[in-house]
Amino acid sequence: MTESPILLQRDGAVARLTLNRPDRLNALTLAMLGELSAALSDLDGDETVRAVILTGTGRGFCAGQDLTDHEAVDDTRAIRAVVERHYNPVIRQIRALPQPVIAAVNGIAAGAGCSLALACDIAIAPESAKFSNAFVNIGLIPDGGGSYFLPRLVGQARALGLSLLGEAIDAKTAADWGLIWKAVPDAEFSGAVDALARRLAEMPTAAIGLIKHAINVSGHHSLEQQLAVEAELQAQAAETEDYQEGRAAFLEKRKPRFIGK
Repeated sequence: MTESPILLQRDGAVARLTLNRPDRLNALTLAMLGELSAALSDLDGDETVRAVILTGTGRGFCAGQDLTDHEAVDDTRAIRAVVERHYNPVIRQIRALPQPVIAAVNGIAAGAGCSLALACDIAIAPESAKFSNAFVNIGLIPDGGGSYFLPRLVGQARALGLSLLGEAIDAKTAADWGLIWKAVPDAEFSGAVDALARRLAEMPTAAIGLIKHAINVSGHHSLEQQLAVEAELQAQAAETEDYQEGRAAFLEKRKPRFIGK
């Protein structure tokens, strides 16, 4: 049997989603996006999972849309529907997932693969990894949220440079520019990803989901609107068991034992 292009593995409180088409640098097909969406749906609301890793098999994270996927690219009149029905829902799911999502960018992240990485909450990569907003190289514009995430992460000047020139940058430059959280030596990458996932899985998961929401909506709000959001979400956070534990641990000068609720 052919192995699934999307692998979902659970290790305690950590779930690992792996793009699994290494012979195509994990380039995306519509069927693959459907499986990824289904896996994200399985994780949404699963209280046993407190951190999610998204990564790729082999030497690439994701090379973007597979241009040999005829269903996706042959009928140019259907491109809008492809974006709206297949790409946009996956990006929305990642952003809305209550658990923190780590993009473990193990190799090239190009085009829609770059957008996919930037949609995650924390991106970490080995120094050998590359990021390329390469849509312009085939006469298209950034999708999958690329035109939204890039200027917010690196500013308009660098976002335009990356988008208009379609050039790749290395992971260290990506980290220096604020495109990703961290670049680490290749030999340390796997251990760094696992340590980050374990750390997040031991943190107050409900509060993390509320933090994600607060930051995701902040770009659309005035200060007054965001202050109101903070008051509402803080009230929700204060009702959690983890807040009670965090407060008690602080007063007792010990490490908190969060349960994710």
